Amino acid sequence: MTLDSLNFLVGIGTVAMQMAVVALVGIFFMREKAIEQYVVRFAFLVSFAALSAGLVASLIYSEYFGILPCGLCWLSRIFMYSQVVLFGVALWRREQTIAWYALVLSVLGFILSMYHHYLQMGGTSTIPCPATGAGDCAKRFLFEFGYITMPLTGASLFALISILMVFVIRRAREAHV
Repeated sequence: MTLDSLNFLVGIGTVAMQMAVVALVGIFFMREKAIEQYVVRFAFLVSFAALSAGLVASLIYSEYFGILPCGLCWLSRIFMYSQVVLFGVALWRREQTIAWYALVLSVLGFILSMYHHYLQMGGTSTIPCPATGAGDCAKRFLFEFGYITMPLTGASLFALISILMVFVIRRAREAHV
């Protein structure tokens, strides 16, 4: 596999997540109840798939292509990968209270990823890059379709999990009314 083909696959996955976010926002405002019972499972699967794909992709990027992750990349991974454990426990215990925790982690991860994307699109750094001996936070090694960077891929995933958690929160509120 070449770097270009891997970047293309990541770009396609990012566009698919962005389309899913738009569709779910539409469903949310149409107040479609049919899918709400499945969103915790779906969010777990999405985060688990991201963990699996992210681990494999990060190993391929760093070990095969020699691209080191920067400090902001590591911080984004912390926000994402921790959610897999939270969703796993929530599924095991059949709890819906995970939604607030996942929403907070996803919103913080989204903000961090969008700031990182801003840097990679040529923005001026307002805080120092936490990279010490690792990759440069502003350096792009993925740029697909004229706008997709690795941080934007993370932001798209955080947005997808956020909208799924908003479904769970609304469902829980309506059950208590």
